[in-house]
Amino acid sequence: MSERDAARKADAVREALAERDSALVAFSGGVDSSVVAALAFDALGENAVACTAKSETLPDAELEDAARVAEEIGIEHVVVEFSELDNPDFVTNDDDRCYHCRTMRLGRMYEAARERGIETVCDGTNASDPGEGHRPGLRAVEELEVVSPLLAHDITKEEVREIADEYDLSVADKPSMACLSSRIPTGLEVTEERLSRVEQAETILRTWGFEQFRVRDHDGLARIEVAPDELDRALDPDFVRAARDHIKDVGFDHVTLDLHGYRTGSVSPAADEEEDDLLVEDVFAQDYPMRK
Repeated sequence: MSERDAARKADAVREALAERDSALVAFSGGVDSSVVAALAFDALGENAVACTAKSETLPDAELEDAARVAEEIGIEHVVVEFSELDNPDFVTNDDDRCYHCRTMRLGRMYEAARERGIETVCDGTNASDPGEGHRPGLRAVEELEVVSPLLAHDITKEEVREIADEYDLSVADKPSMACLSSRIPTGLEVTEERLSRVEQAETILRTWGFEQFRVRDHDGLARIEVAPDELDRALDPDFVRAARDHIKDVGFDHVTLDLHGYRTGSVSPAADEEEDDLLVEDVFAQDYPMRK
């Protein structure tokens, strides 16, 4: 793969989008949807719209980032609202939670598109996504016939970042960001209280300068995951005290640091269930060998 390959594929996307009258891009402000928005704006100008769906699972900081990146691109940015918590299938938080979420979110996108006389809805699914474990949300994309230009033109995650660099987008190196409900283990109900305390806890980590992290909510036990290269800072005594005090203040009963570090989907069906059970239920009951 070379930068020339990424540039060639980007040209192909622009040409394909230019054949459409208009397009609405499902826009989170992450690198994938930002690249699609930039390509669509190049191809269609004012006939391209970036649309962000605001709900309880979207952190306020991400909504602010989306507005800022849309302004960088120059594309019109609209915000629509809905609530996943209105759907009992989503709240139940079974293996298909992401399918129910994506179905509702994209359905809201189609409503926004119809209101503006736009027939095409695009998303940021890239060619690397289908091979990344349990991804039921992709089924919703297929069922609703959403156009995925990056996937259609075989643009991988690495190539997406190359194209973002070419556009000089500030999110070119932004870590992947899943919705807040991904912090709640499968089978544990998604509630506004849990989403709120996760968002507040992650705001604390962001304030301390962490870049790749998650706070998993195991029914009142906060399990902090940080990237391996940020682990030293997570072990800093000042941070330990701040995490313990402030994260308990937002509603958690216990605060823990996962020494495995940040892992995508560590509370999803694809995760090692036995390992998760140990972390949640048995961690305080283990007998560890002690030096004498």
